Amino acid sequence: MPLSSSQKQDIIKEFQTVKGDTGSPEVQIALLTTRITRLTDHLKLHAHDTHSRRGLLSMIAKRRRLINFLAKVDKARSSEIAKKIGLKD
Repeated sequence: MPLSSSQKQDIIKEFQTVKGDTGSPEVQIALLTTRITRLTDHLKLHAHDTHSRRGLLSMIAKRRRLINFLAKVDKARSSEIAKKIGLKD
């Protein structure tokens, strides 16, 4: 089940860098993290759902690439977003 628009807007408001920001790496990482968490919960109930598991792995890889990009650009922003969403730095 996808995120509702109100949930998405709440996440965007929390992680945006400037008003109206929807595409910064911070926002994208936060949205991916929420989707990853929801899909992980789904896979705990439906262990044999291999198609969703493949999607989960691609989302995790995309999030990792975004964090690596952010670390190259600005290490402080990268470590801040990692702490906010609960990832190891």
